[in-house]
Amino acid sequence: MKKKFLKYQAQTTNYPMALEISYAEGSFIYDINNKKYLDFVSGVSASNLGHRNKAIVKAVKKQIDKYLHVMVYGEFIQKPTVELCELLAKNLPKSLSNTYLTNSGTEAIEAAMKLAKRTTGRSKIIGAKNSYHGSTQGSLSIMGFEKRKRAYRPLLPNIDFIEFNKLQSLKKIDLQTAAVVIETIQGGAGFITPKDNFLKEVQKKCNQVNALFILDEIQPGIGRTGKLFAFEHYDIIPDILVYGKGLGGGFPIGALSTSKEKMKLFKEKPILGHITTFGGHPVISSAALANLKETLDSELMKKINKKEALIKNLLCHDLILEIRGKGLMLALIMKNKKIAEQLVKNCLKKGLILFFLLFENKAVRITPPLTINFKEIKLGCEIITNTLDEINKTVN
Repeated sequence: MKKKFLKYQAQTTNYPMALEISYAEGSFIYDINNKKYLDFVSGVSASNLGHRNKAIVKAVKKQIDKYLHVMVYGEFIQKPTVELCELLAKNLPKSLSNTYLTNSGTEAIEAAMKLAKRTTGRSKIIGAKNSYHGSTQGSLSIMGFEKRKRAYRPLLPNIDFIEFNKLQSLKKIDLQTAAVVIETIQGGAGFITPKDNFLKEVQKKCNQVNALFILDEIQPGIGRTGKLFAFEHYDIIPDILVYGKGLGGGFPIGALSTSKEKMKLFKEKPILGHITTFGGHPVISSAALANLKETLDSELMKKINKKEALIKNLLCHDLILEIRGKGLMLALIMKNKKIAEQLVKNCLKKGLILFFLLFENKAVRITPPLTINFKEIKLGCEIITNTLDEINKTVN
């Protein structure tokens, strides 16, 4: 199967992990040899309730027995899709009560950028340096990492960048700006959290020039930081909220939420301002609805801070410079790139799945399912610590 994988399936790097999967359950993934791997990545912050969560599986099976895809987005009334949007509205500020469901986070970013242009009549969009919002060309245009996008130019014109946590850079937000698109917590850059009311100041500047304040919560959204959305920690409300990943319970989904007034601009001048065939798919909406209900109805989010504290307490090691992030969106910043690579590779051999971040090559991702228990956290951290002890012997 590995030969076929490398021959027929397109690759994104020359060094895939190439773990051949048999099945997955809870916090564990099993390969074809029935070797058990503790998952500290959860599909890159996607499988929030672990693998094959019973409520999600039940909801999906129930919907499959009724109907699958029946019509393009926004034409037919499909109960799971409507109920998902309703539940989101009940748990978001009133100004974010209207939701457009997409197939992925990057599509939701594209839609948000289009909506900002329609709302303001302007074209300038500002991102942040070292940001990541997806791989389509609009999302790539506001990626603040030139090395990753240089080969695909020309991209969208009239794009500029501020620096995350640098208040002096906010002067770039001017009367020509349609929107500032920024991650609540910078992901690819190394899970950098906002400091000194930075996001509040960005919003304030946007309000001064009537630009839209767009927050990308594709990674930290849906409970990962201990609140349903990370912006709730910072006393702000965006004009448009973009999210995905953790919403789908392991299924592909993206979403943007804003006011009904703004969203109606997609309906006219021109009509069909943003369209999708499979956005709001009834099976995926059923999975997302079950996922969201369980996240909201359980004690899950209340335990996130304790789980974060446990990981930080257990992972004190000379080779770890710092642990960045919030909740269960954490990044170990190692002394150098080589140590980070060794840690991920060697832990995989010992049955622990870790992963990297896009731009910070010294970082190792820890984003386990939110359902991971304290015993499993201790097991994973023990494997990391033992592995670092072994690496340390070769470093010194």
